[in-house]
Amino acid sequence: MFVVTNREVYPDRHDLEAFGSKPNAQGPNELRLVEAERSGTTWKVRILPDLVTAEMAEEVGLSLAPPPAPAGVAVAPVQPVYASRYVARRLLARVNPKMVGKRGTGRNLVLFVHGFNNDLRSVLDRAERFERDFGVEVLVFSWPADGGGAKGVLSYRSDKRDARASVGALDRVIAKMREILADIHTEHERRVEALAEKRFGTDAAAWDAFYTEQAEKWCPFNISLVLHSMGNYLYKSLLTSSVYSATEFCFENVVMVAADTNAEDHDDWVEKIPARKRVFITINERDHALRASCLKLGEAQKVRLGHHLFGLDAKNATYVNFTGAAHVGTSHGYFEGTPLKNPRVKRFFKEAFNGEAAEESLTWVPANKTYKV
Repeated sequence: MFVVTNREVYPDRHDLEAFGSKPNAQGPNELRLVEAERSGTTWKVRILPDLVTAEMAEEVGLSLAPPPAPAGVAVAPVQPVYASRYVARRLLARVNPKMVGKRGTGRNLVLFVHGFNNDLRSVLDRAERFERDFGVEVLVFSWPADGGGAKGVLSYRSDKRDARASVGALDRVIAKMREILADIHTEHERRVEALAEKRFGTDAAAWDAFYTEQAEKWCPFNISLVLHSMGNYLYKSLLTSSVYSATEFCFENVVMVAADTNAEDHDDWVEKIPARKRVFITINERDHALRASCLKLGEAQKVRLGHHLFGLDAKNATYVNFTGAAHVGTSHGYFEGTPLKNPRVKRFFKEAFNGEAAEESLTWVPANKTYKV
């Protein structure tokens, strides 16, 4: 799988020691792309170069040269091709193999933002479980959430600082995803239009029908954003920051699991979230980690959004209550492990991660405006 990170990285390492616990030395907005592959009980990693090499371009069919200019027109200067284009082609082959001339049904894509005090081994293990349990392809955004070497309250405070510092990095990741998707769409449009023109010429009805059919054939996958724990605080910090300006729809669903951020006035920023289908906010009143989080910073730390069943007023949010569901107990990560023994829990996350209306099989509770698992 691929990881995009604003952590410090060490390109000469090929194990998990390639990732540091601090932000990139060039600044917290500096991003690097990493390919991670399971090797027995651990992971091998490859820090990708900033610019695509000739070997990388050949592997995925990218051209590093500009298209030929018409006669009499000055040749445009060669533009750099960044590693994000290489990763986009690799991911596209997995989520939509037909578009790159391969066979297979493909799968949906999840951008996963992890939470507090997570090292890369635990993040990659979790993302791998997502792929196995829910049939999705995962792209990880990893910020320096290792507590800065501290423990307890100091660790928590350190990670909150790093989350706020990572706002620009997450904004760049989402903006780059929109840019790449737009380029893929444009490339697809040109291909289909050329085919339609060749086959149907001036037959407008047949031309339009063919174009619609091909659009569904070539773009069958969804992209959803999954945020866990303090990853939601990072996303909130982005939505309420001066750098955030995006209103375009990029994600089918935004899934906010066990949100470690204030419940008070959450509608002010949740209603800024652009999602084509659903903004899910999951709640477990017995969540042991969020219970501890409420105590970490004294009175400054208010009741947590993923831990509270009242004041659920965001107009665009679908609130899902896992409290008391079989096998969930006090879990903070109830999208994995023992909670998945409950088929209703597993079904919800599988549908939510795959961009579907996952609440439709659940029971609506008007008293607190939630769907009950």
